[in-house]
Amino acid sequence: MADIIDKIIKTSKATESEIIQLLTHKDENTLFTSAQQVTKQIFGEIIHVRGIIEFSNYCRCNCYYCGIRSSNNNCTRYRLKADDIMAIAKEGINVGYKSIVLQAGEDPFYQVDDISKIIKAIKKTADVGITLSFGEHAYEAYKQWKKDGADRYLLKHETANETLYDTYHPHSNFRRRLECLHQLKELGYQTGSGFMIGLPQQTIESLAQDILLLHELDVDMAGIGVFIPHPKTPLKDGTSGNNLLAMKCVAISRLLLKRTHLPITTSIKVNNNETSFNPFMAGANVVMTKLEPYEYQKLYEIYPNKTVKDIPMKQARLELERSIESFGKTVSDTKGDAVTEFKL
Repeated sequence: MADIIDKIIKTSKATESEIIQLLTHKDENTLFTSAQQVTKQIFGEIIHVRGIIEFSNYCRCNCYYCGIRSSNNNCTRYRLKADDIMAIAKEGINVGYKSIVLQAGEDPFYQVDDISKIIKAIKKTADVGITLSFGEHAYEAYKQWKKDGADRYLLKHETANETLYDTYHPHSNFRRRLECLHQLKELGYQTGSGFMIGLPQQTIESLAQDILLLHELDVDMAGIGVFIPHPKTPLKDGTSGNNLLAMKCVAISRLLLKRTHLPITTSIKVNNNETSFNPFMAGANVVMTKLEPYEYQKLYEIYPNKTVKDIPMKQARLELERSIESFGKTVSDTKGDAVTEFKL
């Protein structure tokens, strides 16, 4: 195991077989320690914080695992107006957020120009990083939003198993998802992808392929989380993904990808029962937190059992900073752009 880890660190290359060996080896401490060391060498003890505005839970898609899927008639839907989105972003900036994520379902209500207006207004307010995360769109839409000032786009590939992807995403297909990711890279976005651990019928080989796909795409950020069954979806009877296995995937991604921003995803935190859990033990260096008002936070239910607090944004920010600092980390005072150069 130590030889495989050393080889990956030195060469930034790995085979599917080597990744499977790391995923199935019982000594995760060596893996986690190595991931922490690589993270510290590149990022120090700095944690980047992103403020997410989930502005709509309407979605045209019918993903088999998602609570806001179009066929879920038990979901209370909402849409935020452009002015409200901009007001939330401004408040977030005022309490210290240097990076804003605009996230939603694939809601056709918002036209290209609507999103453009929001991007330009936020950029006019302050020099902050803007990440978009609302699925598949036409190339010209991506191009326009990049021109307007969007810095990043997060579009998870969810699973590298094409058959599984096409089964669980009846509205699209795996090849279209990859096409969008390549278009985003071509347009100069800091591009993010990611995947889930524990999808029904997923194999350990598929997880290794997920990590290798992140490497092939040369992503700037990657969200890796666990599958949590939602009671109003076709996969409601599935078993939640394994938290330890998810953390191993994060750690291996850190060793292989090096510079990529890796958030500690909400699903991992939700699925964890250990009170002593250290969210940064596998090499994560980003935390994302909700900014929209409480009444909307609880409605953006991609998966169940998320805990949200009805507290002022400034108080939530201070609590988050204290939590991060309790692990010996420091909150970044920068936008947290993609790392292009580093030394090990």
